[in-house]
Amino acid sequence: MANYQESAREFEKRWQAYWRENDTYRTPNPGDADFDASKKKSVILDMFPYPSGVGLHIGHPLGYIATDVKARFERMRGKNVLHSMGFDAFGLPAEQFAIQTGQHPRITTEANIENMLRQLEVIGLGHDPHRRFATTDIDYYKWTQWIFLQLFNSFYDPTVEWKGPQGQVITGRARPIAELRPLLESGAWLLDEDGVPQPKSVIGEGTKAEGKEIDRAIDRGRLAYVDEVPVNWCPMLGTVLSNEEVTNEGKSERGDYPVYKRPLKQWMLRITDYADRLVADLEGLDWPNGVVEMQKGWIGRSVGARVNFPVKTVDGTDDKIAVYTTRPDTIFGATYMVLAPEHPLVDKLCAADKKADVAAYRAEASELKAVSAKDDAEREKTGVFIGAHATNPVTGEEIPVWIADYVLMGYGTGAIMAVPAGDQRDFEFAHKFDLPIKATTKPSEAWLKENAPADAADADTATLLARYEAEPGAFKIAQTEVGETINSANDEVSINGLSTPDAKAKIIEWMEAKGIGRGRVQYKLRDWLFSRQRYWGEPFPVLFDKETDQVHGIAEAALPVVLPEMTDFKPKSNEDPNSEPEPPLARAKDWMEVTGIVLSDGSVLPVDAAVGTKHTHDGAEYEVRAFKRDANSMPNWAGSCWYYLRYFDAKNDAKFASDDAAAYWANSTDAGGNALPGAVDLYVGGAEHAVLHLLYSRFWHKVLFDLGYVATPEPFQKLFNQGMITADAYTDARGVYVDIHDVEMRDVDGKKVPFNAKTDEQLITVPGKMGKRYKNGIPPEEICDQYTIDTFRTYEMYMGPLDSSKPWQSDAIVGMMRFLSNVWKVTTQMERTDSVDGKIETLLHKTIAKVTGDIADLRLNTAIAALIELTNALTKQNAVHDDHAKALALMVAPFAPHLGEELMSRMAADEFGAKKSVIKFDWPEFDAEKAKDDEFEVPVQVNGKKRGSVMVAADADQATVEALAKADENVARHLEGKEIVKVIYVAKPTPKLVNIVVKG
Repeated sequence: MANYQESAREFEKRWQAYWRENDTYRTPNPGDADFDASKKKSVILDMFPYPSGVGLHIGHPLGYIATDVKARFERMRGKNVLHSMGFDAFGLPAEQFAIQTGQHPRITTEANIENMLRQLEVIGLGHDPHRRFATTDIDYYKWTQWIFLQLFNSFYDPTVEWKGPQGQVITGRARPIAELRPLLESGAWLLDEDGVPQPKSVIGEGTKAEGKEIDRAIDRGRLAYVDEVPVNWCPMLGTVLSNEEVTNEGKSERGDYPVYKRPLKQWMLRITDYADRLVADLEGLDWPNGVVEMQKGWIGRSVGARVNFPVKTVDGTDDKIAVYTTRPDTIFGATYMVLAPEHPLVDKLCAADKKADVAAYRAEASELKAVSAKDDAEREKTGVFIGAHATNPVTGEEIPVWIADYVLMGYGTGAIMAVPAGDQRDFEFAHKFDLPIKATTKPSEAWLKENAPADAADADTATLLARYEAEPGAFKIAQTEVGETINSANDEVSINGLSTPDAKAKIIEWMEAKGIGRGRVQYKLRDWLFSRQRYWGEPFPVLFDKETDQVHGIAEAALPVVLPEMTDFKPKSNEDPNSEPEPPLARAKDWMEVTGIVLSDGSVLPVDAAVGTKHTHDGAEYEVRAFKRDANSMPNWAGSCWYYLRYFDAKNDAKFASDDAAAYWANSTDAGGNALPGAVDLYVGGAEHAVLHLLYSRFWHKVLFDLGYVATPEPFQKLFNQGMITADAYTDARGVYVDIHDVEMRDVDGKKVPFNAKTDEQLITVPGKMGKRYKNGIPPEEICDQYTIDTFRTYEMYMGPLDSSKPWQSDAIVGMMRFLSNVWKVTTQMERTDSVDGKIETLLHKTIAKVTGDIADLRLNTAIAALIELTNALTKQNAVHDDHAKALALMVAPFAPHLGEELMSRMAADEFGAKKSVIKFDWPEFDAEKAKDDEFEVPVQVNGKKRGSVMVAADADQATVEALAKADENVARHLEGKEIVKVIYVAKPTPKLVNIVVKG
């Protein structure tokens, strides 16, 4: 009979063809004739891959194989398993290739997908092909646009208390935008200082919207809204860049071009409304602690206060400067104020003799400057006093008002109370312009010594503290630590001696009682900038009225909005930072111009009719108006925010998923029958997606949950971050990477040394990542051709813990092929016996328990180690019981599915004929009684040193064990002539140790 490797070359291809022909991995949905609703479900997914033109290297499939093992295992345990993979296919590389070559990005993308599918098939992944899609598929991004419309047509009400479908009580909910108008008209909702509608019960004071203000307020309150915000504008690329696309040097990551901060109108998604729930709901998820903390840190929840500083305008009118501060406990140290140069109060407050200075500074500040590697804290401080004073509401002191470019109108209120003793930017500004600095927080002893003035470097702590309280500006830097509050009292309130949290709470309470401020929760998280000036992305399903510029959602019946066919994909680029964006879509003039009618719900239905004419729809007559599309496209985050939901019902044309499918695949319970909050049971991917992808997905999911479209409040129940497969790369003397296929290892003085096989040059080894730039990526098919597919799969799972990084070692894979060869030998070549070997039976059931638990918890390397131990034990037998051989084959099958199919089709031909695949076989059952050892080896010590060991029955009592220990030949020799002082016996849970203490 042929050996394993020779046989595998034939049967691996045969079984892959069999899977395709028999649709082995199709998973039926609710409503399908073969759907079994009595089965539990398991949704096992990998993070959406981008279809790179380079294809996969051997590091990429690590997580894919792990989820495949888990999916096969759960299928064998009788569950309905949803396991598929689509493609996050909108992306910059395909568009850049289109810009360079003129080839449509869809052609490039589809070719890349085809290549990646070929590679995924090579490694034997059991994905359901009927659930596969790409975000670039028109019938997929139709639903991305539909979800955007749900955001556009909703607002968030933080006061609503409601009960979710799983019975949980939730505070805050997205509501239809039509319900906002009566709230504004009644005054139950007011406009805050930024013009955003908020419940009166939340903000206390605000402005009641009247007339046309109500329409503007409604648009401002939407979960998807248009706003003018500071963005990273790169004129040479002709697009706005995310912070992640800007280097530390302030250049574009692609092309190394200057990037400028400038205000532009962009689509924004109001993710900040969900900040509290995004933090609180992490509690019920099974995620790595590090990821949970990263999510919390990114959201950055802090409690502060909104405070009003009274001020008089130049015409004598009373007004106020509103600021938000995270440290209201330091307000007694606010010695001046700073407004953004473009703040609307500047003109009202500016003294006549300061107007020229202010105008000149504003002109300079308005000039766009390239983003610098230095942040606001590092740049040289500039500013102008505007000739006005505000009143510090807790001290009653008049403090000067300045303008400076380190305060931005787009952040907070566009104004700050400057506390130079507690903020480094304010500290530097105060020093430059000789402004007062007042201490409000007692520093630590270490801080005092580290930052002492040069003339007090040797002073003791008491002296330094006294100096600090009197002259904090003499110290090297601002003291930003929390601590005991000092110098903070007036005739009505004192927060001296309180800790920072207690001081904050007390001063907020006092300010609220006095009506000068109000406690507010603030977040580091900002609303999500959602516009990109690119062609290759989802078009926005909105239309702007050409006469009024009012934005309307497109009628759902008109979805999808399909990208126009184009040949020039390059955004307009130039070196002028003041240039206006001109995305590629703006050149599709016929596509941009739309005629349509505004329906009763405010949406626009495009119609083919002349502007100004009448058009009848559903029995009603409407005026035809002129509209224009948005020339921007959505970011590639859009399609990857919700794709996991489309797997539930990927071919549904009427909904993104039917109600039955969405409910079945999303709902899970724990062992106690309690509903779990996450829809996807296992989600595996790299830690590099720990923040943004997960945060954006959670946000979209919560909106859909609030609106009743999904059954759970969270998308992913268990998150697992797989590690990385590392590999050596090689460079020549110039530092140029050499392709791994051109590297030859040669013996030099007994050591393996890398050489360039083409040039004979000795190379330099560079350990690290595997990838295109390092030229050390090996396609998985190369390894599969050399060692078999199942060997490759099993070796990747055996290399080490799934969540750790480990180096690829080509030499070590041979050991894994040896293991599978032994499995082949045990199951196909060894003789059978009807007698059951007791020790093998015990080891088998121990192995079943071990492998079952390990696969369930993704400890796949230790599961394989247990299978190797069992296999080695079986190979030492003269003959093997058929049940043992079958159990081994079934446990190996998730790791080596081709081998599993081949073995079970031979050893259980009739059962296989009925079930059609090894994944339909029952997983081996563990019998706890059979896993018990009949006897144990117990080490025997004399005075703490091992002198022998004895085999004892599992139920032996202490006297029996002691007698056997003393009778051991070597132990007896060490006891001879000695007095036994005592015998230490460790017996639980099984006999573990005998230590005989002697003297003499």
